[in-house]
Amino acid sequence: MSRRTRSSRAAVTVAVIALAAAGCGKTSDEAKSDSGKKSDSGSYSGKGIGLAYDIGGKGDQSFNDAAYAGFEKAGKEFKIGGRDIEPQDGESDADKVQRIEQLAKAGYNPVIGVGYIYAPAVKEVSAKFPDTTFGIIDDEQIKADNVVDLVFHEEQASYLAGVAAAEASKKKHIGFIGGVDIPLIHKFEAGFKQGAKSVDPKIEIESQYLTETAQEGGFASPDKGKDAASGQIEKGADVIYHAAGLSGQGVISEAGEKKVWAIGVDSDQYRQNALKKYKDYILGSALKNVGGAVYDLTKSVYEGKPLTGVQRGDLKSGGVGFADSNPKYQAMTDVVDAVEKAKQEIIDGKVTVDTK
Repeated sequence: MSRRTRSSRAAVTVAVIALAAAGCGKTSDEAKSDSGKKSDSGSYSGKGIGLAYDIGGKGDQSFNDAAYAGFEKAGKEFKIGGRDIEPQDGESDADKVQRIEQLAKAGYNPVIGVGYIYAPAVKEVSAKFPDTTFGIIDDEQIKADNVVDLVFHEEQASYLAGVAAAEASKKKHIGFIGGVDIPLIHKFEAGFKQGAKSVDPKIEIESQYLTETAQEGGFASPDKGKDAASGQIEKGADVIYHAAGLSGQGVISEAGEKKVWAIGVDSDQYRQNALKKYKDYILGSALKNVGGAVYDLTKSVYEGKPLTGVQRGDLKSGGVGFADSNPKYQAMTDVVDAVEKAKQEIIDGKVTVDTK
């Protein structure tokens, strides 16, 4: 089996389901469980998985949908059900606390906050429910025996995106669009630029953040992503990489309409139904196996041996990667070979990727 095939399988297939209003935020009717489920060892008696989505919610074809894929897989495999809840527009930190506490109080275990925005809520609620395992994705500041910090080397996947962009660009002019100007997204930008410059030190790189804060909609506004992509394309960029959540749909649609390459993020966006109209222009996607992290944490709780501390995904472990689903990409042998070479150099420790 080729390395390319393995990296493709790191992509997460997601399904989007109908939403119904319930409690604090919106919750899915799928996989609800009203009674506990014993594991094979008899150690699990929780109600199922509790999942609270980040800004943009389910249907973003990216970060949140990757988390849902892990939620769905674990629920079906272990037959434990679960409840997933959407954020509300303009909500406060108190709303997030209420959402996390609602899940814990109802008996869901583990309870997982999708995104760093849940860190304060998880920190507060986990102290009240010491027998429940909590997960927080993209934050590693909470130090508690019953909290698992699920983090990733996003810069490594972004480095591969940069290599692919520089190799594929005919104009030697590429672009990066970040959703919000925060340290987490700086990692994506840093890796992307380093990877591109490893191919061509003189390559021209446009760089833009949609908003200063998440509350301004940087991760949830496809129109902002579309406008930013339009501006970069007008300046001459012919490959654009986004790390912008739901806003990235606008980046990809604009790239498709202008017939330039887009590079997706977190999930394999070439395979997303909502983006199929533009998939021929999705060169690849920098993967972050959020779904795998949700699944692994659930599995550990179900088996009675909960993970704890910081769990970090990288290229070596398959926690991050680069999706090569587009046949057009696979036909670009120079690009493929360069990405595979860069991947192996990172795994072997020959290349250390910047995070700033």
